Amino acid sequence: MRAKSERLAPPQVAGPTAGGDTIKPVTADSTPRFTLVQRLLLAIIPRLVTAMLWVVSRTWRFEVIAEEGVIPVLYGQVPGPEIYCFWHQCVFPCTVYFRHSHAVILISKSFDGELITRTLRMWGFDAVRGSSSRSAREGLLGHVEVIQSGRTAIFTADGPRGPIYQTKMGPIKLAQLTGAPIGSFYLLPEHAWTMRSWDRFLVPKPFTRICVSWAQWTHVPTDLPPDQFEPKRQELNAALERARLNALAHFKQA
Repeated sequence: MRAKSERLAPPQVAGPTAGGDTIKPVTADSTPRFTLVQRLLLAIIPRLVTAMLWVVSRTWRFEVIAEEGVIPVLYGQVPGPEIYCFWHQCVFPCTVYFRHSHAVILISKSFDGELITRTLRMWGFDAVRGSSSRSAREGLLGHVEVIQSGRTAIFTADGPRGPIYQTKMGPIKLAQLTGAPIGSFYLLPEHAWTMRSWDRFLVPKPFTRICVSWAQWTHVPTDLPPDQFEPKRQELNAALERARLNALAHFKQA
């Protein structure tokens, strides 16, 4: 597929959609209490990260590839009630590429999760608070409401703490409850700084190309018995890894 360069506009907080409907925040709980130092950091860091990311992202160029038969979501398109999954390490380029999607992402209730939530809201996203290990039921039910309201639910499939490249069961359970399909993709910067973190977090360098790689969709029947959840999780995991490996091959890094 031919590469397409995009000019990025400044981020705005989520508001009315193109159809005139107002996007209402979706949260599983109220904001927890934080110390004075944490409140100061919450006031400063999201704004600082947003400003820096906006400036640098204006120099990026996205190139879209997809497996045969897959119709990818292009920059600026607003998807419907679907489930999206990607690996945690490519959060930064995903934030920019999908900023018009009005999607809702599952984020932990920790202080770090609050930092991420406030930053993402400046880019037009919203959050359901929970995690794969704690308050999982609240987060899952919150995402059911997201799908029922016609919006897109997003999982960082191996978050919040790994292991890297191993998806959790949450997307499969949500798909089984709602019937929504699961889209798998990976965004790979051709040139990036790699952090020394569990996920090898990627920070794209200025003026880099970024490959947006889509794999086949995963479909989960609503009557799928629990003993078949694990094979479906493995199917999703394989799709996510194919998306990553296809992106590496695109830049001849495989």
